[in-house]
Amino acid sequence: MHEKEDQEHHRTMIEENCNQLRCHFTWELVVEDSAVPDLENRIWEEIEFLDTKYNVGIYNLLAYVKHLQGQDEDALQSLNEAEDLIHREHADLSDIGSLVTWGNYAWLYYHMGRLEEAQTYLDKVEDTCQKFASRFCYSMECPEMDCAEGWALLKCGRQNYVRARACFEKALQVEPENPEFSTGYAITLYRLDSDPNNVISLNPLRQAVRLNPADTYIKVLLALKLQDVNQEDEGEMYIEEALGSTTSLMYILRYAAKFYRRKGCVERALELLQRALQETPSSAFLHHQIGLCYRSQVFQIKNQTSRGPRGQNRENINSLVQLAIHKFQRTLALKPTYELAYVDLAEMHAEIGQYREAEDNFQRALNMNNCAEDKQQEIHLRYGNFQQLHQNSEDKAITHYLKGLKIKEISYARGKLLKALKQLAEKHLHHNIQIVESLSLLGLVHKLQGDMNKALECYEKALRHTTFLNPDF
Repeated sequence: MHEKEDQEHHRTMIEENCNQLRCHFTWELVVEDSAVPDLENRIWEEIEFLDTKYNVGIYNLLAYVKHLQGQDEDALQSLNEAEDLIHREHADLSDIGSLVTWGNYAWLYYHMGRLEEAQTYLDKVEDTCQKFASRFCYSMECPEMDCAEGWALLKCGRQNYVRARACFEKALQVEPENPEFSTGYAITLYRLDSDPNNVISLNPLRQAVRLNPADTYIKVLLALKLQDVNQEDEGEMYIEEALGSTTSLMYILRYAAKFYRRKGCVERALELLQRALQETPSSAFLHHQIGLCYRSQVFQIKNQTSRGPRGQNRENINSLVQLAIHKFQRTLALKPTYELAYVDLAEMHAEIGQYREAEDNFQRALNMNNCAEDKQQEIHLRYGNFQQLHQNSEDKAITHYLKGLKIKEISYARGKLLKALKQLAEKHLHHNIQIVESLSLLGLVHKLQGDMNKALECYEKALRHTTFLNPDF
């Protein structure tokens, strides 16, 4: 009986000590179960195709993902890879570079019931913390640990980006010229940039390129940001420079294709994406980007035919829509949590009159859990457009524009929501339809745009019109 109690006490002590570690098991990484397969795919792609000095962290993350899937032996193998990499390529990091890996070992052995081995790694962490005079037995406060946590959060998706930013900021306060900290910070800000007109990531990306002149991945992100802020020529210079290199080519092809699609060079974009797809046929990102290229070609044909496409043009559109649908479906088979891919798919169904399929996919997007606020705004915007243009339901369109605007996030989609609502309100006023409601909506638009004088003017007109209609009011 006493022996059993001793074992339980030993297990409890190890768990308490493990909880003090700084590693993937304690960083509260937000990863939905449905997103785990896609995360693992992206990790393997990064290991194979991204030329980086920071692969120790990616093997640690792979170990954690393997554990989430119940594959603890495979997880151990990944930690072995991380440790080998430290000894081969990062001997200069001393024991600090191993702290995260040792912490993950301790947790993994604890979960496997191998408590003596868990204790061995706890002892390694404790020895290192004492060696560097840490205030804590099992964790250290240092920029390298903040950076490792930042990378882990960044790799696990949008719900973790704000915390990732805080980690990199904390690390940069100690070492503002550190190339790795700078790269992580710049990428995080780029991912957080929900408004293309925003420039919060521009200077950090420039700084990261300056500190990492050989890093082609960070160069293409800078190129895309420059394109966002109407500095496309400078951006293209970085794109061509990156394409002339052989490092991280798979990632360069992806982002260069995105750059050229947005520039209107769709054939060039498709050529680059097809090259990349030969190497990584199960990339949801690539299938989605190819689908967006076909969609762009649909819009190009429609814009060239002022009276609406007919004959051969109509056939070409139908063919391109089918290709886009196929690619978006493939995207969602690979990544069921890709919210905007449902919207892209819905819009292509609507394009050929398949309104029921369109509605189903819009509803899937509208009902997604843990969807980022800027994405929610875009979904309401595009569903509102669908109701207005394809279902002749301006009331439902207004409802969804308003739902999008209730979300306070300042994003590109929010600007579009305000514009769409304003156009509908002005159209109704022009045709004397729902005058009080339309004036109120117009007042709301002006208020949200910060023009209180115009807002008050609209509200007063609405009030006068109400009094005119109801003299007893």
